[in-house]
Amino acid sequence: MENALIETIYGNLKGLKTSQTKQLKRLYQQRLPQDCLTTPEFAQRLAAISTEIQENICAYVNRRGQVMRVGVGTPRETQIPLLELPRYGAERLCGIRCIATNLKSESPHTASLTAMAMQRLDALVVINLTGSGFERRGGGATGYVKETYYAHLIPQSDRPDRNDSEPIYWQLSPPLSLDVLTQQNFLDLVEGLEEEFRREYIALDVDADRDRVAIIGLQTQKMSDRAFADGIAELERLVDTAGGEVLQVLSQKRTQPHPQTVVGAGKVEDIALAAQTMGANLVVFDRDLSPAQTRNLERQIGVRVVDRTEVILDIFAQRAQSRAGKLQVELAQLEYMLPRLTGRGLAMSRLGGGIGTRGPGETKLETERRTIQQRLTRLQKEVNELQAHRSRLRQKRQDKDVPSVAIVGYTNAGKSTLLNAMTNAEVYAEDRLFATLDPTTRRLAVNHPETGKPFNLLLTDTVGFIHELPPALVNAFRATLEEVTEADALLHLVDLSHPAWENQIRSVMKILSEMPSTPGPILLVFNKLDRVESHALERAKEEHPQALFIAASDRIGLETLRQKLVQLVQWNG
Repeated sequence: MENALIETIYGNLKGLKTSQTKQLKRLYQQRLPQDCLTTPEFAQRLAAISTEIQENICAYVNRRGQVMRVGVGTPRETQIPLLELPRYGAERLCGIRCIATNLKSESPHTASLTAMAMQRLDALVVINLTGSGFERRGGGATGYVKETYYAHLIPQSDRPDRNDSEPIYWQLSPPLSLDVLTQQNFLDLVEGLEEEFRREYIALDVDADRDRVAIIGLQTQKMSDRAFADGIAELERLVDTAGGEVLQVLSQKRTQPHPQTVVGAGKVEDIALAAQTMGANLVVFDRDLSPAQTRNLERQIGVRVVDRTEVILDIFAQRAQSRAGKLQVELAQLEYMLPRLTGRGLAMSRLGGGIGTRGPGETKLETERRTIQQRLTRLQKEVNELQAHRSRLRQKRQDKDVPSVAIVGYTNAGKSTLLNAMTNAEVYAEDRLFATLDPTTRRLAVNHPETGKPFNLLLTDTVGFIHELPPALVNAFRATLEEVTEADALLHLVDLSHPAWENQIRSVMKILSEMPSTPGPILLVFNKLDRVESHALERAKEEHPQALFIAASDRIGLETLRQKLVQLVQWNG
C-alpha cells in the first residue's frame, strides 16, 4: 500500500500508455547527489520521457536526493498542495526542489516561478528540450536538452526596488548548458539563502506567541472607499486586540463576492504568495465566510483562514472573566462552529491554538457533533437560568423604585472609564476593543437639580457594540443585553475622536432597533473631548445640538451629565 502511494503519478495522465506510466513510476527509484541540482543522467532521462509522451513533466526531489513526487504538466499544474507542505515560516525553505521539462524551449513562465514561490521550493530547474528528439547531437550532456534555467527565492533585502510593478520574489539564471547547471553547488545555495532568510526573520523581532496575520478585504460596489477603509482599520485593531500581528493588508474590488473563494482566483494566488513569503500563519477576511469558502481558501492558500466573526469570538473568549461571561462566550463559539464542522472533520483538529481557536470553560473541541449539540443544549439552559436570575435582580431594583441608566456605545468608546469616573467603580478599563464583557451596575448619588436633595440612580456598564455584531454573540449575550432593554434610559456614549464616529452611531442605533423590546429615552454623549480637533467638534455640535460633550478620563463635563441624567429618568418616570 505504501509503495503504491509513493509511486503515484500526478497531473494529466490522459492518453498515456501503460509502458509510459511505468517509465514515470521508475523515476521514484532514482537517487540524486545531495549537493547537485540534478545530474546529466537524470535530466536526460526526464527529457527523453517528456519527448516521448509529448508532455511536460516535473520531478520533486527532497534534500536527501529522493524523488518524492512525479507529475505530468507544468510546475503550476503539478504543484504540491500547500497544506501538505511543511510549514517552516519565512525563515526556511520547504526542503524540496522541482526539476521540470519544457517542450516549448522558452524561458520559464511567471506561473511556474509563482508556484515555486508559493511552495517555498528550494529551487526550480527548467530543462528546455530540443523538440522531437531527432536534433540530438551524440547523446551525453546534450542529448534531448537544448538549454536549462534555474530559479530560487531571494531574501527581501535583495529584491529589486520596483515601485511601478509587482514585487519580485525570485532570481532566474540566464540560459545555461546542462554541464554548467550540474556543476552548481546546490547545498551551498540553499544553506546561504536560509541563513539570509533567518537573519531577516530575527531582525523583524517576531514574537512566537503572536499570530502573523495577513488581512484580506473585499470592496463591493455598495461600499464607499471611506467605509471600506474604516472597516479594514477596525479589523486591524481587532486582530491586534486578539493578539495577532498584522503583516500586510491585501484588498480587491469586485461587484460581488466570489461564491467559492470570496476574491478572484488571481487574488487568491497573490494571497498565497504573500502568506508564504512573509511567513504568515493566519489569513483573516473582513467578512463572514461560508464553510465551503473557508475550506477552498485554506486548501489554496495553505494556512489557516478565519473570518471577522471568529476574531471577535476569540477576543470575547480572552476577555470573559466571570462564570456568566465564559458561559455566554462558549455558547456563542459552539453555535458558530457547529454548522462549520462539515469538511473540517468531526475532530475539529484546527482548533488547537491562536486567533479563532481559544475558548473558556471545559469545552473539548475534539468532541463529535452530537456531543457538541448536547453541550449546546446544556449551555442554553444555563443561559436561560442566568437570564431569569438577572431578571429577578432587576425586579428587586425596580421594587425599590431606583431608576436605572444603561451606558451603551461602540466598543472602546470609554464606557468603563465613564462608569469609574462617575461612581469610583474601579472597573477594568483599557484602550482596547472589548476590554470588558461583564455588565457592572453601580449606584450614582446626585443632588436633585431643583430641590437639592440627594437622588440615587443605578448606572450600568454594558458590553460594547460593533458594526455587524455577530448573531451568535447577540443570541448568547441576550441575558446581558437585557440590561439595556430593561433600563429606564440609555446613555449612548460616542468616541468623538474616532474618524468614523458617525458610522459608529448608526451601527449602535441599528443594533438597538433590532432588540426585542424598545429601550427607554436615549441621551447622546460625545466622549474624548480632549482628543478632538475643533472642526470635528463643531460638526458634531451642528449635527447633534442636544448632545452633551465630555472627557471622562479628565472628568470634564461630568457634573452637567449627572444633572442631565436626573432629568432624563424623571421625565421618563
